[in-house]
Amino acid sequence: MTHQYQDLIQIFNDTFFDSLNTRLELGGDEPIYLPADEKVDHHRIIFARGYYASGLHEIAHWCVAGPKRRLLEDFGYWYEPDGRSAQVQAEFEKVEIRPQAYEWIIAKSAGFPFNVSCDNLHGDFEPDRLAFMQKVHQEVVKIFDQGLPERVKALSEALRAHYQIEPLCPSQFIVK
Repeated sequence: MTHQYQDLIQIFNDTFFDSLNTRLELGGDEPIYLPADEKVDHHRIIFARGYYASGLHEIAHWCVAGPKRRLLEDFGYWYEPDGRSAQVQAEFEKVEIRPQAYEWIIAKSAGFPFNVSCDNLHGDFEPDRLAFMQKVHQEVVKIFDQGLPERVKALSEALRAHYQIEPLCPSQFIVK
């Protein structure tokens, strides 16, 4: 199965532009979320370098953000750059569990491989990727138990229709 970022852009925009005035757009080196302003009348999720996985990750953060956060640049979230201490990495992972669970669900909906991102390549220690993956997996199961949030569900359905993927269930998510 081939995954072209142009397809992801089209599917996302077809699903959300009319109802939520939000577009997914190709960007440069760094992803960013930009709310509508005096120059651009729609919200923009800008993902890095045409990477399909980057688009999925940025969409997942958008799915987490509530209406007030979607009016702030980068949703008003903090970001600590690569090279974090163990303590800062633990805080980073705590706030990344929900977005990465959403990312896993929408990636699976597209038949696209998912890998957690500890995003700390130059730190003083090696993050425990498997432990983090297990926390994300637990969150995926919890989300399915509670029911998919509206935006995650809508995108999951649109992706599954496009890629001809059967409905998802928690048993399809395996920690590797």
